[in-house]
Amino acid sequence: MEVQRLRLGAVAICGAALLLTTSCQAAPHELAAEPTEPPVFEVEPLWPAELPDNWIIGQVAGVAVDRRDHVWILHRPRSVNAVNAGAAQEPPIAMCCVPAPPVIELDPEGNVVQAWGGPGEEYEWSDEEHGIHVDHQDHVWIGAGLGGHHVLKFTRDGEFLLQIGEKERSGGSHDTALLGGPTAMEVDPESNELFIADGYGNRRVIVFDAETGEYLRHWGAYGDPPDDGDLGAYDPSASPGPQFRGPVHGVAISGDGLVYVTDRGSNRVQIFEKDGTYVDEFFIRTETLSMGSTWDVALSRDPEQRWIYVPDGTNNAVWVIDRETLELAGSFGRGGRRPGHFDWVHNLAVDSHGNIFTSEVNQGHRVQKFAPSH
Repeated sequence: MEVQRLRLGAVAICGAALLLTTSCQAAPHELAAEPTEPPVFEVEPLWPAELPDNWIIGQVAGVAVDRRDHVWILHRPRSVNAVNAGAAQEPPIAMCCVPAPPVIELDPEGNVVQAWGGPGEEYEWSDEEHGIHVDHQDHVWIGAGLGGHHVLKFTRDGEFLLQIGEKERSGGSHDTALLGGPTAMEVDPESNELFIADGYGNRRVIVFDAETGEYLRHWGAYGDPPDDGDLGAYDPSASPGPQFRGPVHGVAISGDGLVYVTDRGSNRVQIFEKDGTYVDEFFIRTETLSMGSTWDVALSRDPEQRWIYVPDGTNNAVWVIDRETLELAGSFGRGGRRPGHFDWVHNLAVDSHGNIFTSEVNQGHRVQKFAPSH
């Protein structure tokens, strides 16, 4: 399969690979035919430990790692059907199980530290949880995704601190107070600014002060003002779309100040400076239709952050990209139910040892750990 490396206004056909990249800064060149020393991972099939209290988890729609290397997952208790949650029915229909609270903190060994979350009097909880982030001050951020138009901030113990947006209201991609299906968020520790991928309804990145919730700025694809007009059906043979097709489904901030944003419906990741200035973009499996290939984005934890990790819930793989060249370096995973396989791999997080943690929605209903083997 041929791939393209594009500059704005010019097209160059390059070597065989599964990655299509676009650059405004480097001349077209041949993509490497072989991986450039990519990391290799092995699944740890018995991680995490067994859940306590007869718990079971549903679709895992978020995974994060905090500064202690504790792993946080956000799952959807309502996605557990009555058969699997038989002990929670009235009257019980089976010995097992009951849905766990939606937010679960795990220690590095995979044991439950605490769990909390759900509707409260001071805030609006989403009907379909989507995305979790634990910032440099141990605040826990929860997204709403398809189930609402807001983001919630808690202490690590579950005390409510802040809500941005409203559950039932959205004002489009230029509204500075309301959100539109936010999917992922990350706080920049240098500025304490909250970057939100917004999202399922809107087509933008929006930035708030993480302490006060004050609006700061927003932008669309290529750093331009977003446009909510109809883009038509995705066409893999057409030129890259001038707007995010969406969902704008993942966001990550590198140590050298770049913001990586996934435009899932366009099979691409765009790169910006923190003020929204467009830098570059790359595409993964442009022939992927329906739900797209770029479901989330995370960076390796080495000093250079050499690798970009992109989970792909349609093709059920994790793509490994060289961050300097934006070339495909490798991948792991496949569709299936065995350890190391995926059923809609949805999110990805990395700890300080280079371990990768993945979440699965659809019927996956699990989080997995992949340890680097070299």
